[in-house]
Amino acid sequence: MKKILLIICCIFAMQSAHSQLFSKKKVRNDASGGNGQIDNNTLTWGYFLGFNSYDFKFTYNQNADAIQLKPAAGFNVGLVGDVKLNDYMNLRLEPGIFFTTRTIEYPESYGLVDLVDREREIKSSYVHIPLLLKIGTKRINNFKPFIVGGFSTSLNLSSNEKNPDDNFNGQFRMKQRTFYYELGFGVDFYLYYFKFTPSIRGVFALNDELVRDIDPNSPWTSNIQKMQTRGIFINFTFQ
Repeated sequence: MKKILLIICCIFAMQSAHSQLFSKKKVRNDASGGNGQIDNNTLTWGYFLGFNSYDFKFTYNQNADAIQLKPAAGFNVGLVGDVKLNDYMNLRLEPGIFFTTRTIEYPESYGLVDLVDREREIKSSYVHIPLLLKIGTKRINNFKPFIVGGFSTSLNLSSNEKNPDDNFNGQFRMKQRTFYYELGFGVDFYLYYFKFTPSIRGVFALNDELVRDIDPNSPWTSNIQKMQTRGIFINFTFQ
């Protein structure tokens, strides 16, 4: 799914860039319906829709067979607040809600034979709040490439952190609060009425998210030193 979306974004970007760079007639849109260029505003607002794919990075206490992960495509929706710092840099706040599902499968070497014990489906609903610095190039007619990076935090509404049951009762638990750093890139396309921005970002957790089972010898958690989220966001922003 994410590969297909990335290819679509790249084709769209290349077609728009080709038409704007090499066509004889170049109409410079202001993305505000003729009421003044949107980039002249210090503060702008918008919203985004998109897709995500989350997985985990595992660090083990001892050498063992790796835990397998089966990610699935999720959905994002949120708001954008953008503060212009200068012609090339913007500070952005992008709070949103992110829905995702991951399935992890433990190898039989962990002492888990039945599939119901080896598999854990992890459904997560994140309130995700990133603070990002967007650095763009000089605007080229009606598009403007940029890179973006920053830090973020999320609240996992489905973490089960305070659930007294653990994996022995079929409950996989994660910490509710996570901190990340983010890196990505995208392109602003200036249309007549609004600015359309496809972008892709990598998200990397800084803290361990695993809540360990009560039994220190648990086959599900005893050999995991760290479990950290990694993710890819593909967002489509409208301002």
